[in-house]
Amino acid sequence: MPESLSQRELGRLSAEADRFIAELDEEAYLHFAGVKDTYDLVPIYERHAELTALETALSLGASVDGVRNTRELWKFACEGYLGNFVREESERVAELEASLKARVDGEEVPYRMLRPRIGNDPDRATRERLEVARNELTEEHLNPLYLRSAQVVHRETERLGAPTYTELYRGFGFDLDGLAEQCRRFLDSTEALWEDAGDRSFRARVGLGLGEVERWDVARVWRGVAWDDAFPKDRMVPALETTLGELGVDLRSQRNVELDLEDRPNKSPRAFCVPIEIPERVILVIKPQGGPDDWRALFHEAGHMEHFAHTSPSLTVEEKRLGDNAVTEGWAMLLEHLTIDPVWLERRLDFPRPREFAAEGATQLLWLVRRYCAKLLYEVEFHAAADPTTMRGRYVELLGDALKVEPSDTDYLADIDDGFYASQYLRAWAFEAQLRSYLREKFGNAWFARKDAGSLIRELWSEGQKPNADEILEDVTGSSIELEAVAERVREALA
Repeated sequence: MPESLSQRELGRLSAEADRFIAELDEEAYLHFAGVKDTYDLVPIYERHAELTALETALSLGASVDGVRNTRELWKFACEGYLGNFVREESERVAELEASLKARVDGEEVPYRMLRPRIGNDPDRATRERLEVARNELTEEHLNPLYLRSAQVVHRETERLGAPTYTELYRGFGFDLDGLAEQCRRFLDSTEALWEDAGDRSFRARVGLGLGEVERWDVARVWRGVAWDDAFPKDRMVPALETTLGELGVDLRSQRNVELDLEDRPNKSPRAFCVPIEIPERVILVIKPQGGPDDWRALFHEAGHMEHFAHTSPSLTVEEKRLGDNAVTEGWAMLLEHLTIDPVWLERRLDFPRPREFAAEGATQLLWLVRRYCAKLLYEVEFHAAADPTTMRGRYVELLGDALKVEPSDTDYLADIDDGFYASQYLRAWAFEAQLRSYLREKFGNAWFARKDAGSLIRELWSEGQKPNADEILEDVTGSSIELEAVAERVREALA
């Protein structure tokens, strides 16, 4: 049996985790921002070999005694241990995504641009060819790496003392069973709502009903091309600055925040946030393209950015870098969903038909939450399966039933989030819906323009991830996280 660690040893490992995460985040920034082509994880893991060793993970597990920080460090060490075994596959996947190209209609399209092109192309036959090309590249080049990673993780999880990956996360305190039950209830309660709203949205955008639309049509629908003129790329950052300013945040004077706006060939087309040092150096990376989807991504990542940038420097590493990621995802969604709020749209963009666009946004939100409900149910089953390759059909069955659009079985491996991150998104959507409802009741429908609302939000940001999402919601609103709050929000927008 491994022995528990002293407070001094725990402190040393905590400091080591801080540096390890910072180095991983900086490497992710450099690669996905297009600064460097390679994604060099191996040297980082080698420099922090003790932190990802099996003995360290087992000793931290033996040291958990009701102390949240120790449990978070144990979880981090277990994830590092598993990540160490698949680091080469992760590197290779990232490098292939940056280098692979598909030839479609005589043109070479980079792999990472295939999904955006599917959403942007008005021709349905071309969208299908782009989708087929993406699936072929994924199946041939990426799925062997994903499969090897899944098999290794399954094997090594047993060495961490858990029979399955699912059981490991139950040990970390993830209430996967309770959330899965909420997912089933949500799918049941919104079935008719989705069938009606989804059918109307698809017919309006691509002329096909829910029973006719294919997966390569969906990206086109959610791309929202008809609204592009209302979301120009040159107004994205100014709109963000003004919105934050009304909440009492002067973006331009934040010395701990960097906006990477440079256009580089291999830069990720979607905005992302990298908190390299919390709160001292937080980078928001964006390649402005305009359109509603790009605005949503910018505001989402800005929510992460401001949360990390306002986190108190006095908090421990575990409270700043680890903890419940539903908290930071919830703050990201709070800002993101301003872009589908009719009051914000009228105030900030002089929007032509705000309630019509808000209804479309709510329909897309319903699609996303139903999709992630099915994803979580799938992942719980996937990680309990002895052979991952048997799960292809189950992936199509669960997601197809939830969305009424058949997904590609090619994605049965890639469409899995490490660490049951799907559960964090689901709880974050509920957290955001309930918190937004509270803000509207307390400060009015234009709460986002109230300095006193901003003061409350900044105070909550300063707590980093010391409290979990349930504790914040209980403290502020007196309620517990409930996915049905998202359904209520959608119904209100569609009414």
